[in-house]
Amino acid sequence: MKALLLTPLLLVAACDGREESAIDNLANGANVAQVENSFRAEAMAVMEPLDPPAPGTPGGLPIDPAPLAEGSIDPDSAPGAAQVVQGYYGLLEEKRFEDAQALWNPRGEIGTQDDAHFAARFRGFSEIHANVGAPSEPEGAAGSLYVIVPVQLYGRIAANGKPFYALRQVTLHRVNDVPGSTAEQRRWHIERIGAYAPPIQAADASNAMEAISMTDGMAGKSKK
Repeated sequence: MKALLLTPLLLVAACDGREESAIDNLANGANVAQVENSFRAEAMAVMEPLDPPAPGTPGGLPIDPAPLAEGSIDPDSAPGAAQVVQGYYGLLEEKRFEDAQALWNPRGEIGTQDDAHFAARFRGFSEIHANVGAPSEPEGAAGSLYVIVPVQLYGRIAANGKPFYALRQVTLHRVNDVPGSTAEQRRWHIERIGAYAPPIQAADASNAMEAISMTDGMAGKSKK
């Protein structure tokens, strides 16, 4: 079985003469895992480098005049929510999927998945990295607070080693110091992750309000 597992790597090596080295290594006592790791390291060295788009360019994070600060941050603040996002993607990068899942809402659909199903979400990637942008201002409703954090994802597809890049936004939620709430409820949890949506500027927001006005399209009719 081990010889069969190694066969694809030997076929790749045959393209440039490295199969002899692989056979010699096996003959000299190297195990299959050592040989596979050697080939993987060599393949990574010639792969297309990861080069995520810069902030302010297509595919890049928005340019923010106040980037996420380093050092001591209030965990209940919006920057504290962004730190949770940084930690989440750091755990994914290290393939610590169980710890990463613990940062989701424990009562939500993803937070209640079994470990195997959650880990399977990332099976298609050999590398996962993230650049985290500045968080939105907290918004509250009914004793809850929500913050949105933009994220630039990048890494490699497991099947072919090709780079991938994507913009996402992470919505986090916590209870806003409501009497009787628990410490667990008052810390930030990931509520959902979706496609990135640029913030609506003031002028755009005004136009959007006009477009959905109750009287939109009715002015002409009222004159009849």
